[in-house]
Order: sequence, then C-alpha cells, then structure tokens
Amino acid sequence: MDDKQKDILIQNMVDNLPTLRKRLDMTQADLAAKIGVGRSSLTSIENKKRPMTWNMFLSLILIFTKNKETDRLLNVMEIYTDELNDFIKSNI
Repeated sequence: MDDKQKDILIQNMVDNLPTLRKRLDMTQADLAAKIGVGRSSLTSIENKKRPMTWNMFLSLILIFTKNKETDRLLNVMEIYTDELNDFIKSNI
C-alpha cells in the first residue's frame, strides 16, 4: 500500500468520522481519550483544520471494527478496504 492509497483511506475516514463517532454514541472527548489524543486534536481533524496521522487512522480502525454497525459502515464508506485488510495482515 503506497502513500497515495493511505491518504485516500485517511480522507475517507476524516469525511465520515463524525458519523462513525455518533453511531457509537461517543463524544469527541470520549473518542479522543480512547485513542490517546486530546479532544481539541480530534475536533480539529473533524473540522478539517488538522491532518489525521496514519497511526490515528489505525487506532480508529481498531475501535470502529469492534462495533457491528460501524464495522459494516467502514466498508460502505470505503475506509476498510480489501487492500487495507491485506496490508494489515501482511505487516503482522
């Protein structure tokens, strides 16, 4: 997986992050605490004022794949793709 593919996945996550977070009934502060960042960082990312890192993306993937509803949405939103799945499996 190259940087361009990663950037596309990150952008898809950023575009859909508020929806995914709300589906888990979590506040920005709740989700930020779960991934180890401050609420202001998450707010800036949701408002597209700060870029999301690859590590943050992977942390969010871990959280959203553990919930049946958000896990299904990741595929529909083209966030968790077959290519990402292959990349994760090949780097374990």
